[in-house]
Amino acid sequence: MQQVTWRAPAELVEQVRSVAAQGGQSMNEFLTRVLEAVTNPELGGSEAERVRERLARAGLLAPPGSVRTRPSAEAVARARKAAGSGTPLADIVSRDRG
Repeated sequence: MQQVTWRAPAELVEQVRSVAAQGGQSMNEFLTRVLEAVTNPELGGSEAERVRERLARAGLLAPPGSVRTRPSAEAVARARKAAGSGTPLADIVSRDRG
């Protein structure tokens, strides 16, 4: 688990603390649930939907990304080989300093 520092106006921090307390949660639990509801499209239910709707109205909801697949092992091998065939950075820097 990782820790994040959040800077916000004191009034907003108190509002979040109050809402969390009303729900019987710590601020950490509340913020974690809000962020999970915002970023996990698989979460359904009225609370998550309400949060997403509010964020969408505020222009803060990130659009869903496209599904990405891993490149094949062969494609990775080709890319590694091509990446190692260019001019070394040290040569470029030395040339430009001269």
